[in-house]
Amino acid sequence: MREKFPVHTLETAPGNARPLLENSLTAWGMIPNLHAVLAEAPQVLEAYQKLHELFTCTSLSSTEKHIVWLTINVENECHYCVPAHTMMAKMEQVPDDVISAIRNRTPIDDSRLEALHKFTTKIVQKRGKVNDDDIQNFYAAGYTKQNVLEVILGVSQKVLSNYSNHITGVPVDPPFKTFI
Repeated sequence: MREKFPVHTLETAPGNARPLLENSLTAWGMIPNLHAVLAEAPQVLEAYQKLHELFTCTSLSSTEKHIVWLTINVENECHYCVPAHTMMAKMEQVPDDVISAIRNRTPIDDSRLEALHKFTTKIVQKRGKVNDDDIQNFYAAGYTKQNVLEVILGVSQKVLSNYSNHITGVPVDPPFKTFI
């Protein structure tokens, strides 16, 4: 049986992880279990926080960012990030039909948002080896070369968390459990 990873607190975390957990507490009003587990390797927690910060500063709209995050989480079947990002998307007023479509693997009614969803899905499924048609369809929906790279940044962030969650078995935080 796999050994459990500790869910650190400010008191149990390695010394150089404590300021990072304090950042989490300030930003989220709590220390999400994902952050508490990543604190075992402070550089990983720092990388995750920095990737999150960078992705939130991209040119994608709030709804588009949530589409990228949730699409990746669903494709990677992440037990933790699907409910966590569902709650965050609802808090950011992403339309319920968009959230449901992604979670149920059905098309989004808005063609531009569906193009983003499809492109993100293909990047994850093909591990970045998308073809020219995939990229041209993304551009035809009004997205740019910058957006291609921004989606890859989002994938980088979520691969770090999704894979960590799979391996460590991070317990889902109580506020997210409603969205399992």
